[in-house]
Amino acid sequence: MANEHAKAQLADLIEMVKDGMTAMARAQEERARLTATAHAAGRRVTITVNADCIVIKTEFSDDVDDLTYAEIANAVTSATQDAAAQVQQKAAQIMTNLEQEQAQIPTLSEFFPEMPDVKAMLPTPPKVSTAPPDASKRRMDYTPDDGPRYTNVEEYEHDPQARQRSSISAPEW
Repeated sequence: MANEHAKAQLADLIEMVKDGMTAMARAQEERARLTATAHAAGRRVTITVNADCIVIKTEFSDDVDDLTYAEIANAVTSATQDAAAQVQQKAAQIMTNLEQEQAQIPTLSEFFPEMPDVKAMLPTPPKVSTAPPDASKRRMDYTPDDGPRYTNVEEYEHDPQARQRSSISAPEW
């Protein structure tokens, strides 16, 4: 009888995981269709971005030439940042809805007490700066020792005798 209960629990878990995967796919598709449009400089500059915050349309009004080049550049930057913020907010709402759905699914640790909660182990990405490249706000507190360091990834065994022992360097090759 206990075995039947465990089988039923496992079947329920599998169904919940399938539903969760379907919900994730739906959220990804919904996010991929997102766009946002913003205006600047008295609606003389209009920028539209896609879900990845990539500019997909730039429009200037007929009277954009009333602005200086610097004003146009600032307006493009401002409208792009505004549109990107809008699309990120829309994407965040999609993710919030998905997370609320996913919260209904029991964690693996509820079924297997020794199993760590994977979600709790995932790092949160840092916020990306919108400051210009040379701005002091753009510098991050990152030191090279914070992550893996790779030197010569092409390095191989330099011991000639070790290469001779290798079947890859055998004369029949």
